Order: sequence, then structure tokens, then C-alpha cells
Amino acid sequence: MSYKNILVHADLSPHAAPRYALASQVALNHEAHLVGAAFTGLDVEIYRNAAFAYGGMLAATDVQSIRDSAEEALTSFVDIAAISGASYERRLSDDDAETGLVMQARYTDLLVASQSDPELTGPELLRKLPEHLALHSGRPVLLLPYAGRYAHIDQHALVAWDGGRAATRAVTDALPLLRKTKRVTLAVFNAHTQYGAHGEQPGADIALYLARHGVVVEVTQQTTPPGLDIGNALLSLAADIGADLLVMGAYGHQRWREIVLGGVTRRVLQSMTLPVLMAH
Repeated sequence: MSYKNILVHADLSPHAAPRYALASQVALNHEAHLVGAAFTGLDVEIYRNAAFAYGGMLAATDVQSIRDSAEEALTSFVDIAAISGASYERRLSDDDAETGLVMQARYTDLLVASQSDPELTGPELLRKLPEHLALHSGRPVLLLPYAGRYAHIDQHALVAWDGGRAATRAVTDALPLLRKTKRVTLAVFNAHTQYGAHGEQPGADIALYLARHGVVVEVTQQTTPPGLDIGNALLSLAADIGADLLVMGAYGHQRWREIVLGGVTRRVLQSMTLPVLMAH
């Protein structure tokens, strides 16, 4: 497996520029084509009759203003992608970001987005966008924290392994990144409490699998101390070893219109301190 098509969310967030820069760097390193996708949230019917939208009046000038904002986001994307030297294109869609990113992710190998920033106001939908993408895109999602800057993700990767389906998917989807990473640590937390999830040596089987794919792995057994959940323990370990990428499964499901996340997934999405590749 290799990354040949990468999709990055383009918007006017103050965190967009680092997202574009990292996505461009990954595309260049993997000789992949990068697509910057911006969304207006306006469907075809609104363009046909801009006077009637969402039960109120939406003037043609309002429609144009919304479209101009999306174009501005794409211009910023192009400015950064062009400097990187990566192959790229810009794409404008009238879908909302949630619908459009999930649909376009079907035709890409990796989706790049950002963690939700609680300081930014906006629709509830946008605040739930990262978890929606992780659970519904069908592709690995590389999420950047809203705080800090992250110029690379190829020095030391931390892989969270629990023997589950989502973790298996994450490890497989991350192979192109792991092959180019200088060092990989695979962490197994509380293996003694996961009956039937591991062999005699927890982590040994997946380490052998990775080795056969050209990834040399150091396995570490971790036990969470009383009062510390695995999500925080995982982020603490990432800081202790100087990891610049966390690879993990995304656990959760959709219940009606509500996204119900697993505890570790929720904690990492809330408190991430480094780029995280998630797969469901």
C-alpha cells in the first residue's frame, strides 16, 4: 500500500495553514497528488433560487460572499502547496464540509483535517467534524492539534495496539507513514486485562507483521496507574518518548444524530498534543 491521493480540508480556520503545510509535505514525501477541498454549504437548489434558502431570504450577494470565502481558503491552500513542490489541485464544492469530505474521501488514500478548537464558534456540525470523519470516511484521517505547530511526522511514531479491529485497520492504513518513520514504538496497555486479545507476548505478533512490511518496531508494555485513563496515559507516553505521530484506532458509533465515542478515542480527540492518525 502507498499514498497516491491525499485530501486536505480547506477553510478559513486560523489552523488551516499548518494543516496545508503538513499535508503538502506528506504528499511530497510519498509522491502523492494533493487535493485541497473547500465547501460552501450551498446546494444546487440554493443557486437555482437564491431568494429562498433555509426558510429565509438569502440574497445573491450573500451567496457570492459565501463562495468568496471558500475561494479565499483555496487561495491560501494553493499558496502553500505550490511552495512545497507537491502535485496539487484545488476543488470547490457546494456540499457542506461533513458530506463533502466523506464523499471525496472515498477516492483518496488519506484525509487531513484538524482537531476541533473549542475557542472557535461555529455550527455544532463543525465541532463534531473530526469524529464524524474518523467514523464515516472509510479512510485513515490524519488530525492536527489546534495548538502548536507540527512540521514533520517522520521521526518517531507511537502506535497504540489493543488487538482490536480498529487498531488493526489503523496500523494497516498507517503503513506508508510507518515505513518512512525513523523510529516506531508500539504500546500495549493493560494487556493482562484483555483476555484473548493477545498472544503469549502481547504486541509480538503485530510487531512481526510490521517487520515483514519493512517497519522495525520496539514494543513496550504499559500499565496505567490508578486514576489515569488510557487516553491520557497514551498522550503522556507520546510526550515522554518524543513522538511526533500517534497511530490508533477510532472506536465509536452513530446513535441517531449523536456520535458516541469510545473513552480513549474521545480523550485523544479532546486533548491531543501531537498529530494523530485514526482509522475506524
